[in-house]
Amino acid sequence: MPKAEVFVTPGYGPKLRDLLHYSQALKIGDRVEISGQGGWNDDLEIPETIEVEIEQAFQNVERTLATAGASWKDVVHVNSYHVGGFPPVVNETISRLYREYMPDRAPIWTQTGVEALGLPTMRIEIRVTAILG
Repeated sequence: MPKAEVFVTPGYGPKLRDLLHYSQALKIGDRVEISGQGGWNDDLEIPETIEVEIEQAFQNVERTLATAGASWKDVVHVNSYHVGGFPPVVNETISRLYREYMPDRAPIWTQTGVEALGLPTMRIEIRVTAILG
């Protein structure tokens, strides 16, 4: 069985590891699992608008996948966690970004409404599974 490798995203990853004692990505063989990525910057600040927060979360997913040698083209499953329900702007923004980051195919997607996320001002968190190759 392949040995598991863990990865920490440069920038915000060491802060989250030190603060909460978790890693951002895990790779076993050709499978990469990442922890939920919020729309934070390297100082863990959240943008004011939900659209920008979602865009930043997608960028953070991309950064985290790259630490484990993966990219959005390898993503097969997305879980998104939403505070405040599912206003049209959320689905519209996520769907637009799917087309931008994965133009050749659509992933499977599970959306879950939640009461709160890891940082008090977070409204979105995105977790993905990727299969390399």
